[in-house]
Amino acid sequence: MSDAKGWRARMAAVSPFEVLPALDWAAQTPTYADASPTLIASALRRAQRRPGGNWFAFAESSTLTTSALGTTVAGREIVAWRGADGGLLVAPRACPHLGADLATAPVECGTLVCPWHGLRLGERRHGAWKPYASHDDGVLCWVRFDDALDPATSPPSDTPPPMPRPGDPALAAVTRLEGVCEPADVVANRLDPWHGAWFHPYSFTQLKVLSAPPAEDDLPEALDRFVVDVTFRIGRLGVPVIAEFTTPGPRTVTMRIIEGEGQGSVVETHATPLGPGSDGRPRTGVVEAVIAHSDRPHFGKGLVAGPLLRPLMRRAAARLWRDDLAYAERLFQTRG
Repeated sequence: MSDAKGWRARMAAVSPFEVLPALDWAAQTPTYADASPTLIASALRRAQRRPGGNWFAFAESSTLTTSALGTTVAGREIVAWRGADGGLLVAPRACPHLGADLATAPVECGTLVCPWHGLRLGERRHGAWKPYASHDDGVLCWVRFDDALDPATSPPSDTPPPMPRPGDPALAAVTRLEGVCEPADVVANRLDPWHGAWFHPYSFTQLKVLSAPPAEDDLPEALDRFVVDVTFRIGRLGVPVIAEFTTPGPRTVTMRIIEGEGQGSVVETHATPLGPGSDGRPRTGVVEAVIAHSDRPHFGKGLVAGPLLRPLMRRAAARLWRDDLAYAERLFQTRG
């Protein structure tokens, strides 16, 4: 037996993959008894009470280069671009002159040039128009609205809530999708790890929730986490890991690998309110950053293949979130 264990350990050191048995989806152990609605609801309430500093993630850092980016966050139209020093700038999207869409404005020497009448806008205030507080953490772009939340419960902070990210070397890819729901529905989806192997059998198998926080409204932050034993599926191959789910902010859930291949790697899921759609129903943007890390000696050298790997990472995340947004949208419908 010890020789077999030694052989498996040597194989794991060479390759993180193991061959998975054929999947019999219906033969899995049901998880509905453990996925308590009361437990998930209490975890959601605790997350919503965490300080967010009025910060909202809205885009991948690498998407902002030489052009302006227009989007909507919390019902506000914003435009984001790079200043002369390469720093992130975010401001109201309507030109203060006659309301032109500044997302169509060329960027010249770090300033927006309104295409209607040539008004130049940058870091300085122009009448009532002025840039918002913004932050670029190297992976995500953030904007702060100081009047978006009740300052008594979430006073503005200088930077977004800290995230448990790995050090170098790391490879990051960001995926963004939108759904008809509220941020709470997206967060509730992520605070239900029991659905993973049932709802996403193409990505997860052999999933066991090792520990979950109790259904209490007051809980020390160190105990407020889910710990999951799960195998990531890649066809007939699998990579077993142990991961923890935590909520560093009111609209953010992180999954961090704490044991196994890629230890330290993180998936950050940010639920950003966009505002009502044309039908009056709320829209939420899911901005998910996958930050992969490995201690294997050749991982850093493999980062040269990042331009090829990132689209694959985004595609895998988008497939998961197309399913999970259907889940979140259903939560919203049934709650309504």
